[in-house]
Amino acid sequence: MAVELDVTDAASITAAVQRAEDELGLVDILVNNAGIPDAQYATRMPLELVDRVIDTNLRGPWLLSCEVARRLMKAQEPGRIVNISSVGALSYDGGAAALYSVTKAGVIRMTEVLSAEWAKYWINVNCIAPGSFSSEMMDGMMARLGFSPDVVGPRRRMGDPAQLDSTLLYLVARESEFVTGAVIRVDDGQGPR
Repeated sequence: MAVELDVTDAASITAAVQRAEDELGLVDILVNNAGIPDAQYATRMPLELVDRVIDTNLRGPWLLSCEVARRLMKAQEPGRIVNISSVGALSYDGGAAALYSVTKAGVIRMTEVLSAEWAKYWINVNCIAPGSFSSEMMDGMMARLGFSPDVVGPRRRMGDPAQLDSTLLYLVARESEFVTGAVIRVDDGQGPR
């Protein structure tokens, strides 16, 4: 079932979680995958873009996580939250996309602090930090910047989104019950070590 949601609108977040709960029962798995790039240098970004990137990449996932966690706590049920960050959060080379890196670093820290706060409620919060994967966002950015997928990383390739599935499924499975606060790179060696 698809539920419409605008992560930049707090009322939309609450309404979407309520609709999902009304139709399917308590939401016990959340994947925060919303994100937009900025692809501009910090000093050239209009305020509207700054607000949109922060609201989409960090504020929205924070509010959505809290909405789901609040309901899990009230129901005294366990849950899994998986945040999608980026290897761009772990290093920055001075190119365009500074704010994207900052917000995705914020997602990693959000994962760490919420995992500590919510562990006693049996809510596991983890994070995946993907490298370059083929997506509408990445393909558009590469086209704008004039990059080819065959120059990405030491293996000269971008990932297929399906290659993220096993990591995501592990983090929401029963077998990962002891894993919380983790940040797992899935980057084919693209990011710095």
